[in-house]
Amino acid sequence: MENLFTMNSSGKSYSPLADRMRPQTLEEFFGQTHILKKGLPLERAIRADRLTSMIFWGPPGCGKTTLANIISKTCGGEFAKLNAVSCGVADVKEVIKNAKDAMNLYGKRTYLLLDECHRFNKAQLDSLLASIEDGSIVFIGSTTENPNVSLTRAILSRCVVYEFKKLTKTDLALALERAINSEKGLKKQNVILKDDAKEHLINACDGDVRAMLNALELATLTTPFNDNNETVIDKETIKNCLQKRSLALDENLYYDLLSAFCKSLRGSDPDAGVYYCLRLIESGCDPMIIARRLIAHASEDVGLADSNALVVAVSAMQALQNIGLPEAKLSLCHATMYICLAPKSNAVYRAMESAQNDLVNNKDDQIPVYLKDKTYAPKEETSQYKYPHSYGGYVEQQYLPNSLKGRKYLVLSNNGKEKDLTILKDPNRNRYDGDDEI
Repeated sequence: MENLFTMNSSGKSYSPLADRMRPQTLEEFFGQTHILKKGLPLERAIRADRLTSMIFWGPPGCGKTTLANIISKTCGGEFAKLNAVSCGVADVKEVIKNAKDAMNLYGKRTYLLLDECHRFNKAQLDSLLASIEDGSIVFIGSTTENPNVSLTRAILSRCVVYEFKKLTKTDLALALERAINSEKGLKKQNVILKDDAKEHLINACDGDVRAMLNALELATLTTPFNDNNETVIDKETIKNCLQKRSLALDENLYYDLLSAFCKSLRGSDPDAGVYYCLRLIESGCDPMIIARRLIAHASEDVGLADSNALVVAVSAMQALQNIGLPEAKLSLCHATMYICLAPKSNAVYRAMESAQNDLVNNKDDQIPVYLKDKTYAPKEETSQYKYPHSYGGYVEQQYLPNSLKGRKYLVLSNNGKEKDLTILKDPNRNRYDGDDEI
C-alpha cells in the first residue's frame, strides 16, 4: 500500500522494483517447482493451512522471503518478521508474547519469519524452542548457509528443511517480462530491452532475481526517453549498471570450488590456487575459511618438508584479522603461492592418523613408571628415568606405553627439508617413498 512516506513529491513510489514485483499469491510465485509443484506436500500444506515450522535454505534472490509472505497471507495468520542481524532475544520474546495473545484472543496462528537465521547463536535459537514445540508460533527460518552446519540440532529436529534452488534462466526471463509490462513495474517507462542486453543481464545475475531487477531499474532510471518516448536499454548500459558479473554460489559450486582450491594447493599449481582463492572471495565466501584451509594444508601437505609454510599461513590469517579485505587478499594469495611452490610431504598427516588409530584401538596405554609424575610415583621407580641432557642430548629410552613399544608413527620423505632430518639417530626407521595413497 502506498502512503505519504512511500511516495516522493512527483507521486512516484520509493519502493524498489524488486519489492513492487514480489509475487503475492502461490499462482504468481515462480520457480522452486521441486517443492511447490501442485500436489507436493508443501503446496498442499500451505493451501490446507497445516504448516509446521520450517527452514528455507537457498541462495539470495530465489524467493525465500516472498514465499514466507505468501504463506502468511494464504493461511490467514498473523505475520512477524525479524532479521537475525539486527534483533536479539528481547525481540523474539516480544513476538512470542504477541503470538500467544493472538492465539488466545483471536485463535490466529503467528508466522515468524527470521531472515538470516544462521546469524543467531545457540542461546538466541534456544529462546524459540518452547514456542515452536507448543505451536505458539510457526517458525520460518530463512538462510543462505547450510542449516546442518549453521543451526543447532535442537532447532533442526523441530523444523522441516526445504532447499531452494537458484532460479533458472527461464524463471528470470519471465520475471523480466513481468517487470517490463506490469503497471506495478516499468510499463509507464516503455522499456525496450535489447536481446543482447537481456541475455547479458540474465547470465550475469546467475539466478538472483533481486539483483537482476535492481540492475534493470537502475538502467531504466538513468536512460532518457528517445524521440518515440521509449526507454531503450542496450548491453553497454546493463554492463555499466551491473559493474561486474555476479559470482553467486550455490552449495554444490561452493564445495566444488573449495575442493578445487585444496587440490591445487596439494598439486603444486600456484596459478590454479590463486584463481580459486580469488574466485571464492569474490563470490562472497568468508575469507577466514580460506585462511583456515591454508593453515591445514601447510601441515597436511607440506609439513616437515618446509615448516615455514605453516608460519606463512598463520601470518596470512593474522593479516586478514588485523587489516581485513581488500588488502589481506595479497597475504592470502602470498600464502597460497608459497604452499603451492613448497616441497610436499604428508609425513605429519600419516603420523597423526597412525597415532590416532592406536588411541582408538589400543586400550592398554599404561605409561612407563619412570615417566610418571614423581610426586605420586614411588621414588625408586621414577629414578629410573634417564635425563637426555646428561647423555649429551639423547639417550635410548622407551617413551611409548608397553603395548605400543617400538611403534613408528613418523616416516620421513626425501622431499624438501625432510631429507636432512634425523629421528633420534634411529637407523631402523624407514623413509616414505610416496607410493601409498591416503
